[in-house]
Amino acid sequence: MQYTTTGTVISAEGTSTRTVVHTVTGLTKVIDGVKTRVLWDRDYSDGELVESELAFFAQTGKGTVWLFGEYPEEYENGEFVGAPSTFISGLAKAQAGIAMQARPRTGTPDYVQAYAPKVDFLDCGTVFQKNQHVCVPTGCYDDVLVIDEYNPLEPPEAGHQRKFYSAGTGLVKVTAVGGPDQEFMDLVKVKKLGAAQFAAVNTQALELDERAYSVSRSVYAKTPPAELDGP
Repeated sequence: MQYTTTGTVISAEGTSTRTVVHTVTGLTKVIDGVKTRVLWDRDYSDGELVESELAFFAQTGKGTVWLFGEYPEEYENGEFVGAPSTFISGLAKAQAGIAMQARPRTGTPDYVQAYAPKVDFLDCGTVFQKNQHVCVPTGCYDDVLVIDEYNPLEPPEAGHQRKFYSAGTGLVKVTAVGGPDQEFMDLVKVKKLGAAQFAAVNTQALELDERAYSVSRSVYAKTPPAELDGP
């Protein structure tokens, strides 16, 4: 499946358009002893690629989804400039965290979504609201869960993100609360890839995985290669 969200980012430099293409690949990768699913995000600002990221998720038998790491390649003016924010659970003191609780409930403690001290990554989530009604270009949803996200390593004035999730679809909306940089995005397209498109995605994601071994020699290079799932 492939999901496209679009919107705007408001910052001191002005307002820009943002598009993120989020694709579930057919690849797996073993991280910290766990077989994870590889997801591939491409992030565009004003139509230009600024980030291409592999992210690694796994789900427990009881339904909780965990994030085990990220390899985000950064681009400036169309040129690759590195992947300094890479983190992998079990390496350089990084730890996997909860991307989505199996049974999220309001009034429960905040939870860590992942922790990577070497790159100052400490995203935390709070179950803010449940059963909300939200309409975006892909339709209206009545079962929306709202997660408030923040990084406690940042000052309070940095602000929070609110992410809106619908069961069976995933992320449908993003808003901002406070902070100098504010992002507002909606889900605009949900697509099931055809066989040829899916094969192309897997090929490109494998190339990204292979390149990461030379880009992130101290972290990513210590992981086993991603593999195509299935026989």
